[in-house]
Amino acid sequence: MESRLQKFFHLGAIGSLITLIIWCLAWELALAPLKPGGSWLALKAAPLLLPLVGVWKRDVYTLQWTSMMILLYFTEGVVRGWSDRGQLSAWLGWGEAIIVVVYFVCAIMYVRPYKKAAKKMAKELLDKVKENTVP
Repeated sequence: MESRLQKFFHLGAIGSLITLIIWCLAWELALAPLKPGGSWLALKAAPLLLPLVGVWKRDVYTLQWTSMMILLYFTEGVVRGWSDRGQLSAWLGWGEAIIVVVYFVCAIMYVRPYKKAAKKMAKELLDKVKENTVP
């Protein structure tokens, strides 16, 4: 059974992932595209759609691998926040980095109790095996 805190982190992960998808699309299609009228860079939001169902369904494995994959978006946000010439585009880059940090923290904190339980079970199993094999 999930604790109240885990539910909070799950909702935070879902909310920040959806926010990041909308953020990327709005940035590259309307707010500050690289080219007037929109940019093909909006396709960067497409990979974020793949884990959405898994995150929604609380799939621990999906939350684990997306917490690493999403760091690419953090890198892009920091680089564009630091280097973009347009002030709006730079702010959007920093905003992207902040949204990614929120997702990362929520995903890691949601998965944390499962990882602790898995480590505990593995240790118990190893102890049991050692008990049965020692003469």
